[in-house]
Amino acid sequence: MSWFKEVLEIELRRNLSKQQGGKEGIAKQHAKGRLSIRERIAALLVDGSFEEHGEGAGFAEKADDGSIKDFQPANYVIGFGEVNGKRVAVGGEDFTLKGGSPNAAGLRKSVYAEELAVGFKVPLVRLLEGGGGSVAGAAGKTVGMPVNTPPRFKIIADALSTVPVVSAAMGPVAGFPAGRLVASHFSVMVKQTSQVMVAGPALVERALGTTLSKEALGGWKVHSRSGIVNNVADTEAEAFEQIKRFLDFMPQNIWQLPERKSSLDDPLRAAEELISIVPRDRRIPFDMRAVIQYVVDTASWFEISPYYGFGQITGLARINGTAVGIIANDCQHFGGAMTATGAQKAKRMMELCDTFHIPVVNFLDEPGFMIGAEAEQQATIRYGMSAVAAACQSTVPWATIAVHKSFGVASAAHFAPNTYKLAWPSYEMGALPVEGGVAIAYREEIAKAADPESKRQELEQALLDNRSPFPMMESFAIHELIDPRQTRARLCRWVDWIEPLLQQLKGPVSWGYRP
Repeated sequence: MSWFKEVLEIELRRNLSKQQGGKEGIAKQHAKGRLSIRERIAALLVDGSFEEHGEGAGFAEKADDGSIKDFQPANYVIGFGEVNGKRVAVGGEDFTLKGGSPNAAGLRKSVYAEELAVGFKVPLVRLLEGGGGSVAGAAGKTVGMPVNTPPRFKIIADALSTVPVVSAAMGPVAGFPAGRLVASHFSVMVKQTSQVMVAGPALVERALGTTLSKEALGGWKVHSRSGIVNNVADTEAEAFEQIKRFLDFMPQNIWQLPERKSSLDDPLRAAEELISIVPRDRRIPFDMRAVIQYVVDTASWFEISPYYGFGQITGLARINGTAVGIIANDCQHFGGAMTATGAQKAKRMMELCDTFHIPVVNFLDEPGFMIGAEAEQQATIRYGMSAVAAACQSTVPWATIAVHKSFGVASAAHFAPNTYKLAWPSYEMGALPVEGGVAIAYREEIAKAADPESKRQELEQALLDNRSPFPMMESFAIHELIDPRQTRARLCRWVDWIEPLLQQLKGPVSWGYRP
């Protein structure tokens, strides 16, 4: 006697689970301009590489003769697949079933996602669309978990400490999935079709009496600036490309290093534009993103959080094939000053690079912490000092290129214990910018002068003359004062020097208390 009947039922359950919410449910999803979860997984991964876990998970209703009359699949899909030639764990809610609100099997599979990634030490990609728990689903009962059950969120925290975690908001994301979205190293949301909320409009209206659309509550214009997500994408296809690009810079886990790729870009390439990109008139801003792209490997620059933390620029790039984290000031916003959000943005990049042993390249043009009533209300100096602590405790090699200016305490957020210090001739440093410093220190002298404005300009120029970077070179306060066009060549040599050091950093990192 064989088990042929049971084997046929196993295959039937697997086939039924792949039907998701049925043709009608999938059609509704497509009508909203969104793919189904299985279509998303197929679009992200190398063709044919998906190895699903729990294919037949779900609940069957049987007829009197024992045949399956109805089948409700688990509305979370999870498994292994291949991205950039490497294995990842990938999963997400099936919005065609219960709007992604987890059924019992779906909840278990969703919780398993982090377990899978951590257990096999591979990156985790979440393609999120759905809400959290449902009052209807609980049937009015509060049962809870046994008292000795490990906290559900511990594995989410553990994943962030061990493997790259990427999340994408592909449609409405609320409740627990929204918490998962932000518990990521990189997150992206699709414009127009996705929103991110702790709770949706109906609950907000019931609780607070405020009527808002999903878009006004948690659309991309809100959250690209709130810091909830790092990046936005015009389409789901673009979101998949951003996920691939981010993962291309990452190792599989903290016990490995990012792959160093062969580069066709000449390490001695010297962009002529760099010699004049910083204006002699200190009041005229320049394009720091152009500086970055002239220095790093061609087409390797991948910016992260461009609409958040204005004044700071963060991203990933390659220097002669080596993955590096980029932190820079953007003098086109607040003169490059470190705001509360800018400090958080820079700190996150420092912690990402420390976690995955990625060296940091810092382009310095720091006028100091942002000042004024709004800056004080936002606790700028607290977040700023947290960024300073992160830099001071960083374990990966840093190279800091002093491009323009460096003033005040905030400048300490640009140097780690093992920083390779390069400076351009345009660099100046001090406790305060000359303009503000003169106004404070020489207030009485300026006021008593026959021509206060001329006196102020005279004092400012005298101080500027003393802020030349040449004395720093003479006293070995920097490693080198360089022609800006030599920046790439210097950094390409530096990545060769540090490569053996990175091998010693593999494994977990830890930090102490930070403000």
